[in-house]
Amino acid sequence: MEDPLGPELTAELRTISARYCLQEGGSHGPDHSERVYRTALHIGKQMGARLDILAAAAILHDIGRKEETASRGTVCHAERGAELAQDILRRLGFSGPDREAICHCIRAHRFRGLTRPQTLEAKILFDADKLDSIGAIGIGRAFLFAGQIGACLHNPEMDPAETASYSNQDTAYREFQVKMSRVRDQMLTPVGRELARRRHRFMEIFFDELNREIYGRP
Repeated sequence: MEDPLGPELTAELRTISARYCLQEGGSHGPDHSERVYRTALHIGKQMGARLDILAAAAILHDIGRKEETASRGTVCHAERGAELAQDILRRLGFSGPDREAICHCIRAHRFRGLTRPQTLEAKILFDADKLDSIGAIGIGRAFLFAGQIGACLHNPEMDPAETASYSNQDTAYREFQVKMSRVRDQMLTPVGRELARRRHRFMEIFFDELNREIYGRP
């Protein structure tokens, strides 16, 4: 895939992003950012978006994640990531308007965030990030995150409203109930919606099978 920002600048952004994302690791490591980058450009090409803005935003979108995890959710990684990105982009020579456009994408990409995507590029990044949280990849990442925080394997008998994020009951199934099952209806672009429908169906099949195996139902 051709890099809209050119190979040298793209490599520098990846190196900077990796310094933050390797500290977080797990479900939000550099491999996640790279998948979001590819998905965002795939959608952006079909929708005529500014691919340079999308590229930078996708690579940097999770650089605030480590601080959110360390604070057990009290710091918003999207807000913090946008703050960190301003200085990074300034040092790399991005113009003021481009910095603002990229940082808006980062600030608005979070599912539970307060800032809603206002631009085409922000909507595409939102969709690309959410697509990586559902389907086969999303299930794998949900279990990986649950392992990171010490959650149990499965708790289908518990009401998610009675459990808390970052607790031992913050399982992959809770993530499916609270977030993953809703992603299909939250997509902001037509391309994203089509991709989400297929991934949603796979998750339903998977968790149905998991419940059958755990509870011994034929």
